[in-house]
Amino acid sequence: MTSTLEIQHLTKRFNGIPAVADVSFAIRPGEILGYVGPNGAGKSTTVKMIIGLLEPSEGRISYGGRSIIDDLPTFQHRLGYVPEEPNLYPFLSGREYLQLAGRLRGIGRTPLEAKIERFLRLFSLWEDRDIAVSSYSKGMRQKILISAALLHDPDVLLLDEPLSGLDVNTMIAVRELLRDLASGGKLIFYSSHVLDVMEKVCSRVLILRKGRVLADDTIEHLREIMDQPTLEGVFTRFTGEDANRGLARGIIEAMRL
Repeated sequence: MTSTLEIQHLTKRFNGIPAVADVSFAIRPGEILGYVGPNGAGKSTTVKMIIGLLEPSEGRISYGGRSIIDDLPTFQHRLGYVPEEPNLYPFLSGREYLQLAGRLRGIGRTPLEAKIERFLRLFSLWEDRDIAVSSYSKGMRQKILISAALLHDPDVLLLDEPLSGLDVNTMIAVRELLRDLASGGKLIFYSSHVLDVMEKVCSRVLILRKGRVLADDTIEHLREIMDQPTLEGVFTRFTGEDANRGLARGIIEAMRL
């Protein structure tokens, strides 16, 4: 049974400057939380703290009521993570990368090979399984990252721009996959700039700006209280509609210099 992931008063400072400031939220089993904000809002810093790459300056991250710091390896074993940048070992083939990921997760050789073949065939990568990932397209590398994150059937998924580089059909399939995983009780943290996709898959959204939470609510309720037909409209109202218009006008003026 998947437990709740709780973030309590999370703060991270770099040289005294807060990148994330007093952020609190919880994700429950079956929920997909959308985490969105402008560049520099603190999204990636939050992700790195949750997966254990960065230590918080203040605050607590707990899973099932227990601080993840108390037993980080156990929490990480229940975690599937798709990073924003598909930085894979370039000298490994797609199959070798998944073999490495699976063995590090403790999956036995026989079940691992069956899983790898299934994932590679489903993602249309079987014919390229022994080719070095350095020659893969961005979309192919992204499929390998998604496969690696799901190999061990994790309870918690942290996804940072997971659809980047994917073709349209695969994007649609992954969206459907996320809904199915949530329906099966998985807990999903979804960080992205693609608001129309977030609107389709997320049950709730948290809007971050300059490291602070501006909103944390269902998309339907945010649209209602902000009198906006889309999540994009809500996001723009929260993060600076005038600035967006000014940027667009400024670019046009620069083009005409």
